[in-house]
Amino acid sequence: MQPECILPATFETCEQQTRVCNFMSHEKCLKNVKIPCSCIAPSLVRVPVAHCFGPPGHYKRKFCTVCRKSLESPAFRCEVCELHVHTDCILFACSDCRQCHQDGHQDHDTYHHHWREGNLSSSARCEVCKKTCGSSEVLSGMRCEWCGILAHAACYIIVTPECTFGRLRNMILPPSCVQLFSRNFSKLHCFRISESLQTEADEDDDVDGSTQGSVKDVQISTDSSKQNCSKQTLKIFDGNDAVKRNQFRLISVPRIAKNEEVVEAALRAYYINDDQQEYELQTFTQQALLSDDVINRNDAAEDSNLGSVFRESVPEAWIIRAKPKDEEVIRIYPAWLKVGMAYVSLRVNKDSTTQTVIKEVLPLLGRQMECPQNFKLVEVLMGSKQVQRMILDNQELILNRLKDIRKTSVRQMNQTRFYIVENSQSIVRVNLFVGGLPPQLSPEEYTNILKDELAIKTNVVSVSHVYQAQGAVVLEISCFSEAERIYMLVKDTTVNDKPLNAVVIPEVMASKIPQNCCPLLVFVNPKSGGLKGRDLLYSFRKLLNPHQVFELTNGGPLPGFHTFSKVPSFRVLVCGGDGTVGWVLGALEEIRHKLVCSEPSVAILPLGTGNDLGRVLRWGAGYSGEDPYSVLVSVDEADDVLMDRWTILLDAEEPSEGAENGIAEPEPPKIVQMNNYCGLGIDAELSLDFHHAREEEPGKFNSRFHNKGVYVKVGLQKISHTRNLHKDIKLQVDQHEVELPSIEGLIFINIPSWGSGADLWGSESDNRFEKPRIDDGLLEVVGVTGVVHMGQVQGGFRSGIRIAQGSYFRVTLLKPIPVQVDGEPWIQAPGQIIISAAGPKVHMLKKSKQKQKKTGSLKEMRVDSMSVSEGGR
Repeated sequence: MQPECILPATFETCEQQTRVCNFMSHEKCLKNVKIPCSCIAPSLVRVPVAHCFGPPGHYKRKFCTVCRKSLESPAFRCEVCELHVHTDCILFACSDCRQCHQDGHQDHDTYHHHWREGNLSSSARCEVCKKTCGSSEVLSGMRCEWCGILAHAACYIIVTPECTFGRLRNMILPPSCVQLFSRNFSKLHCFRISESLQTEADEDDDVDGSTQGSVKDVQISTDSSKQNCSKQTLKIFDGNDAVKRNQFRLISVPRIAKNEEVVEAALRAYYINDDQQEYELQTFTQQALLSDDVINRNDAAEDSNLGSVFRESVPEAWIIRAKPKDEEVIRIYPAWLKVGMAYVSLRVNKDSTTQTVIKEVLPLLGRQMECPQNFKLVEVLMGSKQVQRMILDNQELILNRLKDIRKTSVRQMNQTRFYIVENSQSIVRVNLFVGGLPPQLSPEEYTNILKDELAIKTNVVSVSHVYQAQGAVVLEISCFSEAERIYMLVKDTTVNDKPLNAVVIPEVMASKIPQNCCPLLVFVNPKSGGLKGRDLLYSFRKLLNPHQVFELTNGGPLPGFHTFSKVPSFRVLVCGGDGTVGWVLGALEEIRHKLVCSEPSVAILPLGTGNDLGRVLRWGAGYSGEDPYSVLVSVDEADDVLMDRWTILLDAEEPSEGAENGIAEPEPPKIVQMNNYCGLGIDAELSLDFHHAREEEPGKFNSRFHNKGVYVKVGLQKISHTRNLHKDIKLQVDQHEVELPSIEGLIFINIPSWGSGADLWGSESDNRFEKPRIDDGLLEVVGVTGVVHMGQVQGGFRSGIRIAQGSYFRVTLLKPIPVQVDGEPWIQAPGQIIISAAGPKVHMLKKSKQKQKKTGSLKEMRVDSMSVSEGGR
């Protein structure tokens, strides 16, 4: 039996490591307990990495990592790892998130498993003993957050420590290949997570202590209701910082209790496992308390008038303080020196300074021949949301520093480490993508705009890359404070009435990418698919490196392509509708010449309404909640195919309406790209009506079913509409005039799917035309006679009227006509429309026909035969 399993039996709280948390085990299982208590978890962190918390939410069947209780109330979850915590436990979560990039501190090329406890499905099976290790009743089992291997708490310690990233290793961007200097940026900024998702409350914001404390009411014992009447509730602050912010914890103690018991309860409330003899409680001077002690300090409590000390109307408030010490043992971590040991212990006294500590530590590390002046002592606060580093002055007294930390917060002392680091010239290089600038300007003109609008300092800021067609630049900044200032200022800056946007982007070190690695660049449109995109963003950040997942509403596709510009080989996954796919393919075409991998293959996870391109490439009619891991496996196994893309030149010959000064001028020529189809007439008119309806009430268009219902509604409104389109346009195909039949709509199709999966061309053989393919360099031209005909085609009862097939088309519009390209509609003024092939064919990924393995096999593939050390067995 594993010690984390709960069975209907008598339980005892673990006496040693888990006195301050809610870990429970059978008495006979205590000897097998391997899980560290929350109070000592910070001391076991190998590389401190802060978490990236999103907004609070309700998470069913999840458990808090700190207090181990069920998340019945709103709670936080990390957007990068599987950490879940209550809102009032977030301060006690240690900074043990996944290390997804190198930042100059404790960088490693070899990665170990990153284990996270619990929140596994009840069907999860241990890789070592093959027995069930998950539970929906308690925090149970261990999982590596890189490769997905599962194991019992008693089994995972014998798994080989090195992680090979499992089944998805070839598509994960290795953390050792990513560099990001992010000292002044929050984790949300580093991973480009929309700040609109973040709640207002922050770790450093003022919090209503009464709300916080009411959740964690720590009691010395569980008494009956009669006994509870004699209890007193106390407010406990852990230092000056908590007093300043009014952040406290509540404890319930009997009116008659020893001082040591109250101190122990206070320490337990703050997850501190130190000896209570080293601490004392002081009164909170803002309240008029009658005593400087909590209770009668001797055993004669019956003879004391406790009613004069405790008031029932107002909870008493106390501050927990550490007693002064003449000497103390501290841990010095040499991880950045890579000397092969976790830490060394050193005894310090009132005369010990930073300089003397360095002199004493170096011999213990085998560096006795080194000059102490070449090293520095760094204090690291491992907060749950931010890891803060501070270099200590050489003459600073260590005991005084420890005293100051504990005076500020006893809890923070439990999260503070000291590292010995070699002095070196630190290189700061922050890459900031700035978009929304006017297009087609020179680097000097962009620099002048940034000087005028953002007052950039050219001695620390330079323009490293320019994307003229897109109106975007990449800034290389060698000062953290200047990078943060520019990033915050961009949000409130507009140029030519267009707002600017800024994205912090990492640097991918292509030379370090393994030879057989082809990382996947993921683009997600969170507005597509009834907001399913947000869930996919979360899932893909967990399964891959979050630095390879980009949210399209935050700067578009260009930041992602720039990040991968030096990667020798990569693939792309686009999560969105056909419009989103066209957006990404258009951006790829524009930036292709700047990519080392100029022709990456593109897969689709369809989230839109029609999803015609996704249907043709076998990705389905629409995403309906499939396992994201299975989606990634399918992408990895997909077949590479070619697809034609087409350029449409729109050249209006008549003036546009609303010209300035009453002088009418023709619209300038416009070029758009087409992937799926282009429609003129009734087809485009229905799309235009749908577009207008969505603009009026965008909140209602969040489901595929509703969107199709609106299409039906606008179609019914046009059912009696007649338009002699053949009289309003002329068509040339490959320089030959084509006579049009009596039709209301003319459609050029590149793929054999139109209007949510309908076969407009039909399957019947025709000697006049070649069999259509998506890579044949030909477009098919089809006509429809009206809404009824369109409905019959979508129902599979008829096909369209075959008109022509060719590679070059000229359409002459004699009057304004509705036009739509891949679902984007508008009214086109009279003039010429020229359709021709758009350069090289694009590489797409078509889902393999191979039968998917059953779910259980997929989960086992995640592990991918992870080796288990024989000696451990």
